[in-house]
Amino acid sequence: MSADGTYLGFDAGEKRLGVAVGQTVTGRARALMVIPCRAGIPDWARVDALVDEWRPVGLVVGMPRHADGSASASTRLAERFAGELARRSGLGVYRIDEHLSSHAAAESLRERGATADVLDAEAARIILETWFGEQLT
Repeated sequence: MSADGTYLGFDAGEKRLGVAVGQTVTGRARALMVIPCRAGIPDWARVDALVDEWRPVGLVVGMPRHADGSASASTRLAERFAGELARRSGLGVYRIDEHLSSHAAAESLRERGATADVLDAEAARIILETWFGEQLT
């Protein structure tokens, strides 16, 4: 298991970066916000401010893959984001397969009657909670 404490989770995309925050003690996370991106590059000042505000012990980034497990352009974008995030924060960045997290997030939002503008943050929540679950096994 990684260190106990607060973690930030990320769902990196071409146009938006979903962010969630969670605790290892509960294994639960909550959607936090969506940060706009330009060509896959987020507003790094906002990302840095979140890391400063929450003071996480680690960061989790979802890695999108094709159904057969092969890398895609989205995988490469997420890898670049994870690398820069590690460099900027000095924290451990954990990668997790995010296969179908956006579909699960859309279903969760639909069930709660929430709006789609928080979809990426909800996907980040699912990514982070999935990672927590994998740490316990």
